[in-house]
Amino acid sequence: MRIFVLLGVILLYGTTGFVYFELSENPDLSWSDGLWYTVVTMTTVGYGDFFPKSTGGRFLVGWPVMVFGIGLLGYALSVVAAALVTSKSKEIKGMSSFDIKHHLVVFNFPGMGKVERIVDELRMDPSIGRSLPVVLVDESLEELPPELVKRGIHFVRGNPVRDGTLSRAAIDSVCHAVILSRNPSDPASDNLNVTIALAIEGRNRKANTVVECVDPASEELLRKAGCDRIVCTSRFDAHFLSQELLNPGIQEVMDDLLSASGGQQLYLTAVTREATLAEFSGLCREKGHVAIGIHQGKNISMNPPGTTIVGQGDRIITIGPGRLPKL
Repeated sequence: MRIFVLLGVILLYGTTGFVYFELSENPDLSWSDGLWYTVVTMTTVGYGDFFPKSTGGRFLVGWPVMVFGIGLLGYALSVVAAALVTSKSKEIKGMSSFDIKHHLVVFNFPGMGKVERIVDELRMDPSIGRSLPVVLVDESLEELPPELVKRGIHFVRGNPVRDGTLSRAAIDSVCHAVILSRNPSDPASDNLNVTIALAIEGRNRKANTVVECVDPASEELLRKAGCDRIVCTSRFDAHFLSQELLNPGIQEVMDDLLSASGGQQLYLTAVTREATLAEFSGLCREKGHVAIGIHQGKNISMNPPGTTIVGQGDRIITIGPGRLPKL
């Protein structure tokens, strides 16, 4: 602030001094001409359209403006540049705090590929969108990788269970939270995820929390911690391996159904009235979807008869090109 005040003083001094000493030589001079001369001199441009002819204008105005003005302006620009570089460096190293709302927070950094795929998949879905702000929270990552910087991902480095770290990630206004296993091969990673889930629930119960766990025995504990959804990767690995052996090529089919990058995807669409599955299937076909099952509470019925009654609050499982509105 002192630097910019001094710059203002130099501008005022140069403008008034130039007009005072040079007005007798050039009666057409105006205050804007004096300001123009001072700015051109301080920035070392030197157009030459205005210059002092009097002795006082040269030595009492020109010299001070050149010596002090140029030095102060250069120093001020260097301070601004350093502040910008420092701010960017702090954000990359996870030292910044963010004041954002309705965003996604990803906890733990198990690897570049996994975080990239999760963020890309979520942003491709219209319900999330590419404009959704994403914050990565991790304690051991020293610096945000350039690949994630290009994706506009913010970074907070710190212990994910401490209030200070959660506040820097704006956890109180978060919409979605994804808790990844720090080490997918270590079941002890689930203990950290439980404490993270408890910390989030203690600050923001409205956050939609999805947690990855390694050991199926940890699922019950994570549910008690308040997690909305739990994904046990070890259980799905066994399913994929066995099904790929029994039905070669099933891996590619599931990849297409679960990925939002193209093709057809699986969707669960809520229904708002009671009707038969056949009636809802007809509505789905009109919108390019195929109904393949019903999700009722904790029960899932795949390929049930068309006469099956679907009640309000149930969800139809469909395959189609995009998400359907409520039926």
